[in-house]
Formats: sequence, C-alpha cells, structure tokens
Amino acid sequence: MTNIFEINKKKIFTLEDAESLLPLVYKLTEDYSRQVKKLINQLEAFPNKQSERAIQVESLINSLIEQWQNKIERLGAKPKGLWLADFDNGSGYFCWKFPETKIKFFHGYNEGFSGRKSLENVSLELQ
Repeated sequence: MTNIFEINKKKIFTLEDAESLLPLVYKLTEDYSRQVKKLINQLEAFPNKQSERAIQVESLINSLIEQWQNKIERLGAKPKGLWLADFDNGSGYFCWKFPETKIKFFHGYNEGFSGRKSLENVSLELQ
C-alpha cells in the first residue's frame, strides 16, 4: 500500500502540495492547541505554581508541544514557533500560523515570520 504522505523526508513543497497537507496540519494543530490551552488554564488556577501538580501540568504542556512539533516535522514541514509551520518551497517558505485556514504568506530563508509577505504580492514564481 502506498503512503499518502511521506514521513520524515526533506521535502520541497509547491503551493498545491502545502495546501493539500494543510487540513491535516490544521487538525493536528487544533487538537494540540486545545489540549495545551486547557492545561494552561489549569496551571493558572493553581495557587502554588511550584507545587508538584503544577510542575506535572507544566511538563505535560511541554510534552504536548514537542509531540506537535515532531508530527509537523514528520509531515515534512518545519515548526518555527508555537502553532507556526513553514513549508520549504526551494526559494524560501510558505508560512502558516494557526488558525489561518489557507496558506497566504511567504518569506525568504533568512527573513522569518516578521518578514512574511502576502502570496498575492510575491513576484517570484513559487509553483
């Protein structure tokens, strides 16, 4: 049986490739962000942030974020921040941040999130 998505492979994405993967990336991110938000709310309710239970919750939050990062990497994208993923296109990155529903931004390899440009304004041929 052929895999739909190749796992753990360095990938160069066309915009179409990245957009086809986005529903899965979105769902994973939505699930993990919901779990993390719930735990953060629990953590903030603890009167003693140094209690054993608070430390356990904080550890679980970190573990969930690491799990999300690993899953995004296995799909070929690059986690670049909390709920932020880049898709290498050979000239830079298609840039996506949860809860965006489409890939609408691009930035060069050395520009980062603050250098995002709307795909509508990018003159490079990215596909």
